[in-house]
Amino acid sequence: MSHRQAVLLMVLVTLLWSMAGVVTRQVEQAQGLTLTFWRSAFNAAALALLLCWWRSPSQVWASLRSGGWALWGSGICWAVMFTAFMWALTLTTVANVLVTMALGPLFTAWLARWFLGQRMAWPSVMAVMLAGLGLIVMQLPALSAQLNGSAVLQGPAADLEGPARAASSAFRDHGAGLLLALAVPMAGAVNWVLIRAGADQTGSYRSVAPDFLVSVMVGAAMSALVSGLASDPLNASGADLGWLALLGVFQLAIPCLLAVMAARVLQPSEVSLLGLLEVVFGVAWVWIGTAERPEPSVVVGGLVVLVTLLAHEAWNARRHRQWAGYR
Repeated sequence: MSHRQAVLLMVLVTLLWSMAGVVTRQVEQAQGLTLTFWRSAFNAAALALLLCWWRSPSQVWASLRSGGWALWGSGICWAVMFTAFMWALTLTTVANVLVTMALGPLFTAWLARWFLGQRMAWPSVMAVMLAGLGLIVMQLPALSAQLNGSAVLQGPAADLEGPARAASSAFRDHGAGLLLALAVPMAGAVNWVLIRAGADQTGSYRSVAPDFLVSVMVGAAMSALVSGLASDPLNASGADLGWLALLGVFQLAIPCLLAVMAARVLQPSEVSLLGLLEVVFGVAWVWIGTAERPEPSVVVGGLVVLVTLLAHEAWNARRHRQWAGYR
């Protein structure tokens, strides 16, 4: 797979990932970890069928047995990403979760530098900073509303025992939500580095790729187990299950397999940076699917992210052409 093909594949991945918001709005009864359970369960089932069809049940089982710490470590990372994101949304605001995701490229670049010896070029550093800034600009209305709401808790009513307890509980939940949200980019950073390290060590796509493809199924099964124990799986209607099956197959299973393929060609920091497109595409899905017009700051921030990523990939493509010419 060429670098250009991997970039286009990763863009498709983020487009599929980003439909979570508009589809989740169709879910009427299932909430929080119940939603996570069914989405992960359908994800795991779809991956099991896809991998057994593509490979064979015996080869999938062999991959599970011989995958070693890298496969299971990647599986844990997927489980954290599948579970922590939705759990964080139940404890803090969407704006906080999305802005925290902007730290992903920084974590990934740091890990890649220390464990893979990959230095991040200055254009990439600038792209990470500008894309993160654009993501923050997109969430300015929500962040402003949150700050105004927090100010209320600091007024005279905060001296009363009841409101003080409520405020204390809210801030504890908010802190826990931020920690869970922080776990998503951290787990993603570790995962992309693990996958790229496997590609660098073997030099052969087909010899190791099934292990990391199987790790997505392992992560989905872990996520379903944890969220199932912490929720009420029966609290979902038949219509909800249909929408969650759609998410499990087309928003998680298929794009996550494609992401593993792309991550074996792209640098970890590049995968994480392109992953920020999920937020931009998510806004577009909601705009198209619900006719909900975004705030001007959302449009401006989204354009900053898009232009930054386009410029970065144009620079990257030119660099790869020059490198190919010197070989």
